[in-house]
Amino acid sequence: MSGRLAVDPREVTGRSRPRYRERVTSGVVRRQADASAGDEPGDATAVPARPVSSGRPPWWLLLGALVVTVAVTVDLLSRGYLERLDLQVSEVVSSWDLRDSPAYWPVWAVTQIGGRGTIVVVLAVLVGWLCVRRRTLLPLVRVLTALALLTVVVYAFKFGTGRTAPAYPGSFFHRDGASYPSGHVANAVLMWGVARWQAVEYRLAPQVQRALWWLSVAGPVVTGIAMVSLDFHWVTDAVVGAAVGLLLLGVVHALDAVLLSRWASARAGRPTAPS
Repeated sequence: MSGRLAVDPREVTGRSRPRYRERVTSGVVRRQADASAGDEPGDATAVPARPVSSGRPPWWLLLGALVVTVAVTVDLLSRGYLERLDLQVSEVVSSWDLRDSPAYWPVWAVTQIGGRGTIVVVLAVLVGWLCVRRRTLLPLVRVLTALALLTVVVYAFKFGTGRTAPAYPGSFFHRDGASYPSGHVANAVLMWGVARWQAVEYRLAPQVQRALWWLSVAGPVVTGIAMVSLDFHWVTDAVVGAAVGLLLLGVVHALDAVLLSRWASARAGRPTAPS
């Protein structure tokens, strides 16, 4: 014997104990906890993988949404081309007369994909489960932040522009108007986006992640089409509703990176991420 501690190579690799790595320092076997824990979202060995992305909007998409919002708003307030386009589309849609047809209720049900009540019910189940299972309030804080921003920004637009709905007789910009932008479409973009984000980050079952991905992508589209086809909203209401929802989703992601996640880590006694 040379005085060194004999170490079985199988123990050094730690293959027989996946939660630990064995390393040898100065002839002594030291046990080091693995970096990923089974209950944390980052542990790919204990939880499902991420079949879809979290859906954080890239900067170029946010810039495009901002340009669309400003350009469409300026055009409408100046009674430009887009207002005339809205009137033409509304004339065609009115000729369909879906409100007095058997198709009304099925189409109305589609609009509720972007309804706040529908989404809040789904989010209540999702967030409640995550808060209990993961022992963190972060998903709830994210949802409440998104709801607060959505309410303030969308209604500021609605009351600031005073645009009336297609069925309103007379002026298209009136103190009683609250059509612009579409709250249902903005709600669908933002809140389904937040739901998808939570499912991906906490690595829920792949089928749940995919279902919420579809809702975050197709939900705003079908909601907008249904609202316009029933003559509840102008086309530009739906377009800017989607743009505003995207901008707010980007804001919530940014707030989470600089504030919300750090607050949750501090409350849980964990070190915050380095800046």
